[in-house]
Amino acid sequence: MLAADPGASIASIAAEAGVDRRTVYRRFASREDLLAAIYEARLTAIEHGIEDARLREAPVAVALHRYVENIITVNRTWPVDLTRMLTDDSVRARRDASVHEVDTFLRRATDEGLLRSGLPEGWASVLLPQLMHLVSRQLPELSPGQAADVVVDTLLNGLGAS
Repeated sequence: MLAADPGASIASIAAEAGVDRRTVYRRFASREDLLAAIYEARLTAIEHGIEDARLREAPVAVALHRYVENIITVNRTWPVDLTRMLTDDSVRARRDASVHEVDTFLRRATDEGLLRSGLPEGWASVLLPQLMHLVSRQLPELSPGQAADVVVDTLLNGLGAS
């Protein structure tokens, strides 16, 4: 619901969840507390997805697919944007650590020849999250594994016929 309407009220969130708004307020003192809990859960899921992918030690192609599959699952489970929470220093630090881990992995993928060298600096780091976001939203009928196949194939082979 918050993905479709980031300004949704506690009353509408409660109605969507099938509970009284007082039930929500017993757990969360404010809408901001509820959002903070959602963002915390999403960030934790991202961190677990990165850890599970074993970006530093698994073979690059395996780690890439596992990471993409994990993040697609996170995107579908927690379809909210972290941007609003990035004003919080601890959230920003956790997010930056995750981004650094993935950037380091993508450099490894380039060094090992899975990704083409010579692209603009950071291009893969910008493109990969966008591809994962798109497939999460535009191809909901695909399983996370199938969606990861599409993302990885697009990242590695592009859309050209050659």
